[in-house]
Amino acid sequence: MKFKPIKPKKISDQVFEQIRELIFRGELKPSEQLMPERELAETLNVSRTTIRNAINKLVVLGLLEHKQGQGTFVTSPDTRSGNPIVAAMGVHDATIIDLLEVRMGLECNSAALAARRGTQKDYDFLEKSIEEMKEEIASGRLGTEADASFHMAIAYATKNPVQVYLMKNFYDFLFTGIQKNLKHLYQEPKNLEVILKQHYKILDVIKSKDEVRSYQVMYKHISFVLDYFRSIDN
Repeated sequence: MKFKPIKPKKISDQVFEQIRELIFRGELKPSEQLMPERELAETLNVSRTTIRNAINKLVVLGLLEHKQGQGTFVTSPDTRSGNPIVAAMGVHDATIIDLLEVRMGLECNSAALAARRGTQKDYDFLEKSIEEMKEEIASGRLGTEADASFHMAIAYATKNPVQVYLMKNFYDFLFTGIQKNLKHLYQEPKNLEVILKQHYKILDVIKSKDEVRSYQVMYKHISFVLDYFRSIDN
C-alpha cells in the first residue's frame, strides 16, 4: 500500500468554499455585489492575494463576474453557461413534468438524509428561508428565490456534496428557465398557503430525525406541485 502525505487545505480554497456556499444557499443573491477585495480580506483575516485567487476560481466556474469599473457580482442563474439540466432539457424536448418527476427522487432522498444528518445550523437556514418566503409573498412578490433557498438548505443538510451540486444546477434551471410556468402555480394565493404549510411540516419532521416520515412528507409536497402541473397540462 502506498500512502500519500496529507496536505493542509489552502486558505484560498477555504475562502472559495465559504463564498460558494453563501451563493448556493442564497445568502449572496444573483446580481448582488461582493464587497471589495480589501474589505473582504480584512473581514476574513487573510491576504488580498488569497481573496483574489478564490474569486478568480469562482469567476471561472461562472458563479461570479467582474464588471469593469464596478466590481464583482454574483451571476444570475439564467446567464450561467454549462448547466447540464439545460442541455438535457433542450436535447430531449423534456417538459416541466419530466423535471418534477426527477425532482421527486432527488428531494425525497434529500429530506431523508437531512433528517439523519441535519444540525441546528441547517434548521436555522430552513426556518430563515420560510420566513423570507412569507415576507416576499406579503410584499406581493412570488417567493421563488426563498423557496429555492429552502430546498437548497435541505440539500446542504444531507452533508453530501454531490447532492448539493445536483440540486444547485436543478434549481438554477427550475426557477429561471421555466419561471413563466411556475408563475401560474405561485400566483394563486391558495397554492402559496399550502406550500408554506408544507415547508413548515417538512422542517418539523426533519428536526424530529425521522427519516421515513421526512421522505413521505417531501413526497407529498412534490406531489402537490406535480399534480398541479398535470392538471393544467390536460
